[in-house]
Amino acid sequence: MAARIKKSDKVIVLSGKDKGKTGEVLKVLRKQNRVVVAGVNIVARHARPSARDAGGIRRAEAPVHVSNVAHVDPRGGKAARVGVKVLKGGEKSLVARKSGEEIRRI
Repeated sequence: MAARIKKSDKVIVLSGKDKGKTGEVLKVLRKQNRVVVAGVNIVARHARPSARDAGGIRRAEAPVHVSNVAHVDPRGGKAARVGVKVLKGGEKSLVARKSGEEIRRI
C-alpha cells in the first residue's frame, strides 16, 4: 500500500465516477488499502426509524481504493508523483517530483 497517503492530505481522484475531484483524506483503512476522501464517492444508506432517530436516507463518503487517488501538487493543483527529500538537520519531507514543492513533513 502507498503508506505515503495519510489523514488530512489533499488528494485528487484518478479514476471512477468522481474522477478529477479533490478532497481531504478523512480516514485511512490500511488493511483494506482504502481511503475515505471528503466529498468523494458519496453513497446513500437507508436508516430505519428508532426511538432516538427519525430514520431516512443518510448520505456519506464511502472508501476509495488507494490506487485511485494521488497527492495534489501544491504548485499546479494536478496529480503528483511524490518522493522523499532529506532536509538539513535530518528531517524528511514529502515532495512533488515534477515541481519540487513540499507536500508535508514526514
